[in-house]
Amino acid sequence: MAPRFAGEQGFKALDLEEPGLGNAVDQLPIADEANAFRGLFQKFLIETHGDILPEGVLGGCESGASRGMLGGDHPLWGTVILSCLNPLLEPPLAQRILVIRLGAVGDVVRTLPAVSALRAGYPQAKISWLVEKASSNLLYGQPWIDEVIVFPRENLSAALRGLRLPEAKRVSSGIVRELRERNFDLVVDFHGILKTGVLGKLSGAARRVGYARPFGREASYLFATDLAELAPEKGSRFDRNISLVRFLGLRTVPDAKPLRYGADVEQRVREQLADGSNPIVIHPGTSAHTAHKRYTAEGYAVVVRALAEHGSILVTHGPAAEERRFAEKIVFDSYGRAELAPETPSLMDLAALFSLARLYIGSDTGPLHVASLVGTPVVQLIGPTNIVENEPWRETPFQRVQAPLQGRPSGGRQEPGRRMAGIEPAWVIAAAKELLKKSPLAEKDAG
Repeated sequence: MAPRFAGEQGFKALDLEEPGLGNAVDQLPIADEANAFRGLFQKFLIETHGDILPEGVLGGCESGASRGMLGGDHPLWGTVILSCLNPLLEPPLAQRILVIRLGAVGDVVRTLPAVSALRAGYPQAKISWLVEKASSNLLYGQPWIDEVIVFPRENLSAALRGLRLPEAKRVSSGIVRELRERNFDLVVDFHGILKTGVLGKLSGAARRVGYARPFGREASYLFATDLAELAPEKGSRFDRNISLVRFLGLRTVPDAKPLRYGADVEQRVREQLADGSNPIVIHPGTSAHTAHKRYTAEGYAVVVRALAEHGSILVTHGPAAEERRFAEKIVFDSYGRAELAPETPSLMDLAALFSLARLYIGSDTGPLHVASLVGTPVVQLIGPTNIVENEPWRETPFQRVQAPLQGRPSGGRQEPGRRMAGIEPAWVIAAAKELLKKSPLAEKDAG
């Protein structure tokens, strides 16, 4: 039997011993690429860093699965937490701290409040953040971080896909050397997967803090020196990250504005808003492999036509051509009551645009959490993903519109019975008007 690898989209069976696996990965749907990369990464770890892997980390999951990833007992539905059960009596001494949180924009941005609290607890320390390139733009210039270190996922993935182990070893040796040169005292692993656990160990830091099971996944907990035990209660990803800071014995709180951008960025965006008003912003797109989160263009167009009396409406989109076409269809179907937003060449430009809006409407995506962190009220349209785990930043007003249950859910991290098309435009309109009534920007424009 082939080993099974836990991934964000469920389980995908992979046989790491099968010849030509690198070519097979190219044929996988986008949603399965992360699972394939994890499998290849495991095999690579055995070849290059087997000496540091605790016995049994990559084996013993099931009969015949010599390299299967631990975690068969982990709940697929994202259990979330509210508090830390075993905080340290006092914070560890540290002058050089490595924060690890790879992943997509939504994952990284939801870690910023926790890192702002970490900075308050270690005001004199140098804090570095290990992140992947796609989300790195969000971190440059944040006052809580002294340095951004980019994990070379693309280069390493390309080498592993082609089974070019010498090249993969050169790439991995480079990032390991970069980490070790900084002589970190403390690692705080907010990600909690095998890859980040190994990277924390390879950094050479004497203290490595991570999540205990089940929040520490894929045996990441075996590489930590200190494990935070978190209550299995309902809570958001924001709460989970802040609880890891609480585990360190810190009582500091997140900054009131945990996501910052420069005044020059805001000025540039203001100049692009021709009428000088504070628009309603709709961000309808999602990444290609999370299309199940996307509401319909027809539904958005109905919402636009109903809200047009409240002022200008802009439709934003990501860099992908498909997202732009989706946004253009909404503008076309709204009969001129909405416009495409000005180009936002960076995530910071997008954050500045959201901050100038009186309201944000969109699905459960990274940009929604960016909007909530800059203080813009949000209407979250959510379907098959966990409504509690993916709650917006609680300090910002929000309304949630959840797709109705249609048919029987099959469990797991998603509820396939909830289809975004089942959301009635009238529900979105009502939620938006409720927030608009309380928006100080709405009163400013009305005057």
